[in-house]
Amino acid sequence: MNWGKRSLLGLLGGAVFSIGFAVQAAAQTQPPIRIGILVALEGAFAAGGADGVRNVELALRQVNNTAGGRRIETVVAPTDTRPDTAVRQARRLIEQDRVDFVIGPLSGSEGIAIRDFAKTVPDRTFINGISGAMEMTFVDPAPNVFRFNLDGNQWGAGLGRFAVQQRNIRRIATVAADYSFGHTNLMGFAVDFCRAGGTIVQRFWVPLGATDFGGVIAQLPDNIDAVYLGLGGTDAINFLNQWQQAGAGTRILGGTIMADPTVLTARGRARNALIGALTSGPIAEDNNSPAWQAYVRAYQEAFPANQRFPTPSLFGVGYYIATQAAIAGLNAVNGDLSDGQRRFNAALSQLRLATPLGEISLNENRQATGTVFINEVAEGSGGNLVNRNVGRQEGVTQTLGMDLAAFRALGLPSRTNPDCRALGGG
Repeated sequence: MNWGKRSLLGLLGGAVFSIGFAVQAAAQTQPPIRIGILVALEGAFAAGGADGVRNVELALRQVNNTAGGRRIETVVAPTDTRPDTAVRQARRLIEQDRVDFVIGPLSGSEGIAIRDFAKTVPDRTFINGISGAMEMTFVDPAPNVFRFNLDGNQWGAGLGRFAVQQRNIRRIATVAADYSFGHTNLMGFAVDFCRAGGTIVQRFWVPLGATDFGGVIAQLPDNIDAVYLGLGGTDAINFLNQWQQAGAGTRILGGTIMADPTVLTARGRARNALIGALTSGPIAEDNNSPAWQAYVRAYQEAFPANQRFPTPSLFGVGYYIATQAAIAGLNAVNGDLSDGQRRFNAALSQLRLATPLGEISLNENRQATGTVFINEVAEGSGGNLVNRNVGRQEGVTQTLGMDLAAFRALGLPSRTNPDCRALGGG
């Protein structure tokens, strides 16, 4: 039989259409998969939480709200960063909204609470949103909890050594949020800083959601090279505004969330204090990798400029990657969540996930390893503040490159740990 080119193309086109129609029909005949989005939409990180929701929407739009041959539905459960609220909302998602699994939470202490709650519902999977508390996956981890982002301890790696060796910052005071993430993020920085010969002169801890920092600012010592600020969201903005009003001129080192777009876009005196500040974390806005650049373009094109940040926030990136992981896991098991989701959990554990931050795989605690970027806040075009990448540290593990025994010997992050003197600093 003599087939013409046009006839062959027409036949192939019809076959492709039929296959696509069949896949779509199959997705419609199976019940949808319901994903609960546990995210802080009240409190200091409300703006970051809203960006998390945007990024879940973006990731699902990119796959036409379908994964594993099944349609995806989402239910958003707002929290306020308090652990009890997070657990209450997670229980509501499972018991009332009947979700199949949960993406979240956002804040540090929420993550520890969700780890413990997850053990009571072993047939439901929890994929961390962006909670950075180390204990969530390092201490008695739950087998149904997965974290595809680095923890706060990892995010602090590299900054301390860079500050000492590249900026001659050797004596600092610290002001950080007094909860699990504040302790964890400072620990990652302090291990590095103290080992490089730095000295922490004094530590100040403030409650999450504090508004008046006058007393702390008045007590900051004069004989220091910089202040490490372990605050984020509206807490960081309030501190920096009051810091500027007090006429402070000391350099700033920042915890990971101090110079996130949720803070850089703030108006007022805070922006002046940020210029020249050093931070560390998993994101570099000027990262030239094609995957990052494509993701940023997709984010910018998906939402009007007045309804998003100039570039995705740390919170948004975390929820985007968590949703990518959920999609990949569902595809790997063809949407099969039977048998207590065991096949789904096994697929998540074995993923080598291509993300805007590079390929991510998990360790035995279902915890990611990855790159940490050192950034410096600078004034960009139009007077906007941007993060400029000035250094990076590859392959940062949950134990900061130490063997497990040596890392465990450090103890868990707390208001007093690590002890700088025990690490060779002051």
